[in-house]
Amino acid sequence: MDYDDGELSRLDSVGLAEVIRSGDLSAVEVIEASIKRIEAMDGDLNAVVTRRFERALEDAAGDIPNGPFQGVPFLLKDLWTCSAGEPMHLGNKALKNINYISPIESDLARRYREAGFIVVGRTNTPEFGLVGTTEPESYGPSRNPWNTDYGTGGSSGGAAAAVASGMVPSANASDGGGSIRIPAAMCGLVGLKPSRGRMPMGPLQEEWGLSIQHVVSHSMRDAAAILDATALPTMGDGVVAPTHGQPYIDQINTSPGKLRIGLWNVSPRDDLELHEDCRQLTQATAELLESLGHHVAEAHPSALDDPGIGGRFSAIWMAGANLTLQNVGRLLGRDVTIDDVEIGTWLMAQHGSTTSGLEVMQAQAAMGAMRRATLQWWEEGWDLLLTPTTLQPPPRIGDLTSTKDDPMRNSMRSIPYAAYTSPFNATGQPAISLPTGFTKDGLPIGVQLVAAYGREDILFQVGAQIENEIQWSHKRAPIHA
Repeated sequence: MDYDDGELSRLDSVGLAEVIRSGDLSAVEVIEASIKRIEAMDGDLNAVVTRRFERALEDAAGDIPNGPFQGVPFLLKDLWTCSAGEPMHLGNKALKNINYISPIESDLARRYREAGFIVVGRTNTPEFGLVGTTEPESYGPSRNPWNTDYGTGGSSGGAAAAVASGMVPSANASDGGGSIRIPAAMCGLVGLKPSRGRMPMGPLQEEWGLSIQHVVSHSMRDAAAILDATALPTMGDGVVAPTHGQPYIDQINTSPGKLRIGLWNVSPRDDLELHEDCRQLTQATAELLESLGHHVAEAHPSALDDPGIGGRFSAIWMAGANLTLQNVGRLLGRDVTIDDVEIGTWLMAQHGSTTSGLEVMQAQAAMGAMRRATLQWWEEGWDLLLTPTTLQPPPRIGDLTSTKDDPMRNSMRSIPYAAYTSPFNATGQPAISLPTGFTKDGLPIGVQLVAAYGREDILFQVGAQIENEIQWSHKRAPIHA
C-alpha cells in the first residue's frame, strides 16, 4: 500500500508500528518521512532543538530491538531523559554553549529504545522545566501549530508542538506540576500524567518526587500502549505503583460501568479567574459523561480547598530549583553563576537556598497529610474528578516570559495554568488531559480527569469513551504535514 506523507503523519504510534510490521513501509522510509516533516515545519514551530537525523537513519537500517514500536520515530524532551553520547542541554544556555554530552542512558530512554522507538531528536523545554511556557533564552519560543502567535504551554511544549503538527506520532514528556497536561491541553493532545512510581526515573531523578514521565499523543491507545511498553520498574526504583488493570491497552475497549464523577468547575483559588471558555467546555464534558451513563455531581476533595497548598508546593519547588543548579554545576565542572541561567531561575534557586531542611521536611509532611486527606474522597466512593485542565486558554508568545522589571513573571504567570494540575503531582495520582474542544477563537483547551492512586485503568476506560464520541484526532492543526 502506498502512503502519502499526509496520510502517514496522521497515523498514531500503534498504527505506524502496524504499517512497518506489515512490510508496507520500512523503518528507514518512515524515519526519512519524519525527518522531512521536521525540516519542513520546525522553522515555524521551533519544537526540535537537537536533531539526531543521521544516527536515527543508521538505527533504522540496523538491528532494531523487537519491541511493539519497532521503527517508529520518537522525540525525547531535552531534560533528564538522556541517551549516552548525545547532547543534553536542559533548556539551559550554559550547557548549550559547551554542548554538554550525556555519558549515560537514562532508564526510561532505555525502555523507549527496547520498545523499538527510534529517537530523531530532542524537544524544546523551558530552562530545567521550571515554568508553564516553553520560551527559553537558550533556544527561543516554541509556537503553537494551531496559531503561531500563541504558546504551547510548558514544560513539554516542544514535544506537544511536534506531535500536534505531525512531525512524530508521539513524544516523551514529563510532568512536575502539569508539564504534560498543560501543553497537551494547549495543543489539542492527550496527556497522561501516570501515578507516582509508575515510570522509572533513574538514575538522574527519583520516583518519589513531584515529577513523572510519559508521552503526549493523539490517541488513547497510544497513551495506553506506550505505558504498557515502558512502565517497567528497574532494580533501583524507590517507588513502584500498584498494577491495576494492566495491560492498559485492553482497557480501551473495556466498559467502566456507571461511575460517580465529581465536577470541580470553579477556580480553586479566590485570586485566580476561570476563563468562561474553559468553564463551558468542562460543563459540556460533564454533560457528555452523564449521557454515557455516569453520575456527575458538583463535588471535590475538601482538602484541596486549603489555601496553604500553594505555599507548600512552592517551598519544595524552589528548593528543587536550588538543587538543580547544584546538579548543573557538576555537569559544568564549576559553580553555576548568575550569567549561566535565566534571571527567574536564579531567583527561584536563591529563594530555595534560604529554605531550611526543616522547612522542606515540614512542607513534605504537610503535603503527605494533604495527600491522605485528598485520597479519602476516592475511598468514600467517588471514581473520578473532572476539572478544566487550565484556568486560562493558551497565552500569546511573550505573555509568560520574564522581564527586567519583573524577573519572576514567568513563574508567577504560570500559576493559573498549573492551579488544577499541580495538586495531583503532590498526591501522586494519575491525571489525564483530554482535548475535548476549543475556545471561541479556535485555540485548543482541555479537561482533566483524575483517578485514585494507581488507577490509570479507569482513566483509559473513560477517556476512550469520550474519544469515541468526540473523535478529536480527526481535526488537526493548521500547521500539519
